[in-house]
Amino acid sequence: MTSFDTSHVKNIVLLGHAGSGKTTLSECMLYEAGLTTRRGTIEEKNTVSDFYELEQQRGNSIFSKLLHTQWRGYKINIMDTPGYDDFAGDVLASLRVADTGVLLLNANFGVEVGADIIWDYTERFRTPMVIAVNKLDQDKADFDRTVAQARDHFSNKVVIVQYPLNQGLGFNTIVDVLQMTQYRFPAEGGRPEKLPIQETERAKADQLHKDLIEAIAGNDETLMEKYFEKGNLEENEMRQGLKKAMINHDLFPLFCLSAKKNMGSGRLMGFIDNICPGPADMPPQLTVNGEYLPCDPAGPPCLFVYKVLSESHIGEMSFFKVYSGTVRAGMELVNGADGAIEKINQLFVVEGNKRIPVNELSAGDIGATIKLKHTHVNNTLYAPGKDLELYPIEFPSPLMSIAIESAQKGEEEKLATAIRQICEEDPTVLLEMSQELKQTIIHCQGELHLAVIKWKLEHISKNLRASFSQPRIPYRETIRKPVQSSYRHKKQSGGAGQFGEVYMQVEPWFEGMPDPKGLSVRGREEFQLDWGGKLVFLNCIVGGAIDQRFLPSILKGVMDKMHEGPLTGSHVRDVRVIVYDGKMHPVDSNDISFKIAGMMAFKQAFQQADPQILEPVYSVTVLCPDELTGGIISDLQTRRAIMEGMDTEAHFTKIIARVPLAEMHDYSSTLRSLTQGRAKFRMKFLEYAPVPAEIQRRLIDEYHKFAAHQLA
Repeated sequence: MTSFDTSHVKNIVLLGHAGSGKTTLSECMLYEAGLTTRRGTIEEKNTVSDFYELEQQRGNSIFSKLLHTQWRGYKINIMDTPGYDDFAGDVLASLRVADTGVLLLNANFGVEVGADIIWDYTERFRTPMVIAVNKLDQDKADFDRTVAQARDHFSNKVVIVQYPLNQGLGFNTIVDVLQMTQYRFPAEGGRPEKLPIQETERAKADQLHKDLIEAIAGNDETLMEKYFEKGNLEENEMRQGLKKAMINHDLFPLFCLSAKKNMGSGRLMGFIDNICPGPADMPPQLTVNGEYLPCDPAGPPCLFVYKVLSESHIGEMSFFKVYSGTVRAGMELVNGADGAIEKINQLFVVEGNKRIPVNELSAGDIGATIKLKHTHVNNTLYAPGKDLELYPIEFPSPLMSIAIESAQKGEEEKLATAIRQICEEDPTVLLEMSQELKQTIIHCQGELHLAVIKWKLEHISKNLRASFSQPRIPYRETIRKPVQSSYRHKKQSGGAGQFGEVYMQVEPWFEGMPDPKGLSVRGREEFQLDWGGKLVFLNCIVGGAIDQRFLPSILKGVMDKMHEGPLTGSHVRDVRVIVYDGKMHPVDSNDISFKIAGMMAFKQAFQQADPQILEPVYSVTVLCPDELTGGIISDLQTRRAIMEGMDTEAHFTKIIARVPLAEMHDYSSTLRSLTQGRAKFRMKFLEYAPVPAEIQRRLIDEYHKFAAHQLA
């Protein structure tokens, strides 16, 4: 394959709501460049990008793909991304290494929620953006409405470069106000006929051309002066000004498309290679140690791994962008995460599911390699003796959790291996082995994400069966009133026996509480518990009723019971334990005796101290169109939510509520169903709060039945 230097590489990412036409556009790009002889279609399930069986079944992209094409001396790396927010990890990873984003808007629906979500990501990365209004050949296409919404949602920095002359079922003509040319396409699409702009459109085109020039000049003082002097800008000046404005996130040029009919894709590709910034045009990367790394092919080799994919016959394939230097097959690089040396045995450029070997990749290019032993997503590999670690991608926090276990005994290790492989490929999937809940839990982004995880499990390990269930809730237990108790442990079994007697007072703890009245505090220990809350342990023993050496054993007995509370087996928090008296035997008293006595005294006191179960409560924020708020609020109220208010965020109505975690298990799928995918939510742990009395009774009953079953 032809080798491309840094100045002739462009990296674009196709973005948009599901169904906006990203994969279809990628097919047009490959076809227009001559890399394929026919355009694949979603309906025929033969696109280069969507090659997974699951994607072909569903009819939309689920995984990001790397493609490449050649256009007029440039190599264009194309990343096709999924459109659902459940797969935001792939979108973020692709944005991290792209130099230009192409956001597709469906002319039938305007700016959909997926586009709004993605735009937030592009703002985070400051990605230069092109907007393409697609599906202008559809009956309900409305270009003017879509442009108005784009400007409303993404700011007035959206500037029209093209507009359709006859949108709808007869669409075949585009007016380009940058080149002041009219393009008329044949019925089968492809190469258009270039025509003068017809007289009926001349005034409109002239005005949009003037608006475009003013927008370009308005972001560059030198161009503004030239515009004032001459009243116009030359085409080359417009190109340079537009590129600079895109890099600074000051302008977002807007184009017209019918990807399905292959109308407009060639002109868009021309704009990409002619005007859109390449890797060398973008600001240099900032390393973790605060130095700037220019995109220079002569610099020290440095690459960043943004995606890992496991393939059964070759192992792991690592996708990366070269940020500096030239990477060659056989080169050894240092992994900035752990200092391990990795050898780059082979290099590839990627075309969907095809790998094409190459000898080297220069700064700015994107490619793949295989069998890196110590390298994962977000790792930087660089030349020995350098320190060029780049900042990692910040992936979104999980929104859904599910418990998983092997459906067949003896396959637990096989299942764990498969899950770890999924987590390696997708950093938005987190695996938790919860000792507290005694469950293996997968954390993910939502129902669609979970469906893909299940599909991967089935395909990674044939005949591997797993069962899924709702995770247990990490409840907490505490008390609401002080109680005194005592317990004598006495056991005689021949020879030395066991004896220990403990008197204690157990109280609800709160910050700043005074010392107990009538007791002399001789020792104090405070513990910030791993599971939240606090234990305060006071020694108020006088007269040597219990030897000091037995106090740690009493504390251990209390802590053991706090790990598995009396009500539901949940962790206990926020208590003060005061040991104020007891008895011991000169021969039979030992550590185990006082541990048991302390545990049982604490258990008795806890059960009499008006015990309370606490549940985790989350702050839930839902972003949705204004007309959907009623149904969302009604659903939240059925989940014991406490509404805290409404606000606006970007172009969404923001609903804020406090919701118990126990009520959030199926919320992702419910919200999607309620809003047809037009809303999103995020949640953050807020506090532990008392459960209602009827729920507490139910939880205690369920625990007692479970404990009895375990003993049976």
